[in-house]
Amino acid sequence: MSGVVKLMEIERARIWTRDGLPLGEALAATTHLGIGAHHDDLEFMAFEGIALCHGKANLGFAGITCTDGRGSARKDALKETTAESLAAMRIREQEEAARIGNYTAMIQLGHSSAETTDPAITRLERELASILEACPGSVLYTHNPADKHRTHTGVFAAVLRAVRSLPPESRPARLVGCEVWRDLDWLCDHEKIRMDVSGHDSLANRLNEVFVSQIAGGKRYDLAVTGRRAANATFYEPRDGDSATQVITGMDLTPLMSDDNIDPVDFTCAMIQRFEAQVRLELRRYFPS
Repeated sequence: MSGVVKLMEIERARIWTRDGLPLGEALAATTHLGIGAHHDDLEFMAFEGIALCHGKANLGFAGITCTDGRGSARKDALKETTAESLAAMRIREQEEAARIGNYTAMIQLGHSSAETTDPAITRLERELASILEACPGSVLYTHNPADKHRTHTGVFAAVLRAVRSLPPESRPARLVGCEVWRDLDWLCDHEKIRMDVSGHDSLANRLNEVFVSQIAGGKRYDLAVTGRRAANATFYEPRDGDSATQVITGMDLTPLMSDDNIDPVDFTCAMIQRFEAQVRLELRRYFPS
């Protein structure tokens, strides 16, 4: 628990817990943990964990947002808003989402995007390790390594390094890489984690609509996220009727956590190569070489 004490002493960290519990108790009650780069990433990519835990006495979702929100788009109604004011707005929105989602804890670490994407800076990695150590055995959601947003891949790298710094007994039970910037439709079907979040539309909409700073700033993430989930549900199987209405696609990153010798670059590129092989095999039926 010493790692948690150190985290609480970090000047930039803003910590919210349900019912004002000490952070250690809140993390001990956490069964599903999401680590995102930006405010609202959790609600978009880790919604499975939020929905599973919502209203359940024996389950708890906690969230970590790594950056400070200063680099967000400021268009339309927010074009005159300062970076400092926008960052404060995003902090409030994230905590409101935590209240709506009934999270056990919401930790905002306040790093700049530049810090998050610099491999030489290890502060984020150390902070994440201290949190992960306090809630071992949880399901962990984070960005997938093929995401096209550099801050997202920076957070993925910090998460993986943090996990690998822990002894096996302190590591999560499962590691899921989620889609945000670039979907995972290209993954071979047998490699997809399909997270069915059907039946939780009201909760999803309430969470998405909290982030006014993004919607008013010119990005309709609220519409895009639910649209992608609907597309994932419908365009998965061309022959059968839909068995779900809202699906989030994930990448199983647990092997990277279980075996420290696996190269994350080779692991990710091998998935791309298997997709290429599948496409080639199908097309060669019509165009023999």
